[in-house]
Amino acid sequence: MQKKTITTMVEEVFPQIVEWRRHLHQHPELSFEEYETSKFIEEQLNTFDGIEVSRPTKTSVMGRLKGLAGDGKTIAMRADIDALPIHEETGISFESKVDGKMHACGHDGHTSMLLGTAKVLSEIKKTLTGEFVFIFQHAEELPPGGAQEMVAAGVLEGVDCILGMHLWSTVPVGEIQVTKGPMSAASDIFDITVKGKSGHASQPEGAIDALAIGSQIVSNLQQIVSRVLSPLESGVVSCTRFHSGDAYNVIPDQALIGGSVRTLSNDVREKIKDNLEKISTNIAEAHGATAELSYQYGYDPVFNDIDLSTKVMQHLTEFFTDAKVEEIPPMMGGEDFSAFSNVVPGCYIGVGAMKKKDDVFYPHHHPRFEINEKALKIGISYFVSTALFLTSQY
Repeated sequence: MQKKTITTMVEEVFPQIVEWRRHLHQHPELSFEEYETSKFIEEQLNTFDGIEVSRPTKTSVMGRLKGLAGDGKTIAMRADIDALPIHEETGISFESKVDGKMHACGHDGHTSMLLGTAKVLSEIKKTLTGEFVFIFQHAEELPPGGAQEMVAAGVLEGVDCILGMHLWSTVPVGEIQVTKGPMSAASDIFDITVKGKSGHASQPEGAIDALAIGSQIVSNLQQIVSRVLSPLESGVVSCTRFHSGDAYNVIPDQALIGGSVRTLSNDVREKIKDNLEKISTNIAEAHGATAELSYQYGYDPVFNDIDLSTKVMQHLTEFFTDAKVEEIPPMMGGEDFSAFSNVVPGCYIGVGAMKKKDDVFYPHHHPRFEINEKALKIGISYFVSTALFLTSQY
């Protein structure tokens, strides 16, 4: 299909996309609570011709469209639909109507773009080859996440590859970012409990100071990235919590340390986990205390299939002649799109959506977060054009 035809169809559906986005923005729902959101999505999909709608989980939706012009690849596209527990402070006319809940990460835009994609493709189904799967995923913001539930429910059966995207409020409109290989990091958390022996502050010789021992553990954990990992391996260990003691004159018998681990590979992930335990237990033992590590795995790293992402980037460069399409290094944030890309080849890209006010823009998860709705045209054009390209080229 010619670029001019796709552009025209996107222009025609754009006002509806904006309307959907603003409705969703006013009615945010948190992870695993997206009952009205999923109902709204289902209702919209049911108005499009030829789309088979199903509910893989209680708060997610899937649509499936079969082209009538012959066989081809099956291309899945995913949008996350949940909001965040944030009180909105934007002051926009379609501000959240739910106190303490806000679409502060652009998922309302993701959802509306995928609805628009489904509408456009359904209108030209007689000319299409292959199949198209529209995945509206719940609970991206809250581990263990909704993606793995949808995979378990069979949404990827028969799928050849999957596309995803994120609107970035920190990137100017007109920029499209593609990463080949590892795209985002595994996002894990840990807790270390140090147990010593309490005593009076005036008689330290009779105590085993958990606070002092915990401080040594925090300091030595910094050696993992700088001295255990290779300079060519990516990892972040951040101690973000430390609590010990309640009185001025009492040496505490316990220290609680917590933090975050980010890695781009599972091998590095396990290496860091092993060293967290080794360092904390050995330092504690050297001072007559004990240390116990509790490690909670978050999302896996998102890996963009090299062949698929190379083809996608080539297509985007040719299609978006007025945009800046660039290859960028991976980010250390987490994304549960990995549950999909662990099963079938995936490509997850970034689309610039910066909106400035008085030369100021706000990052994701900020109460004044906003997106530039012009980016929605680029997002739906990415989904439509790339899906059509891949049904015959991948």
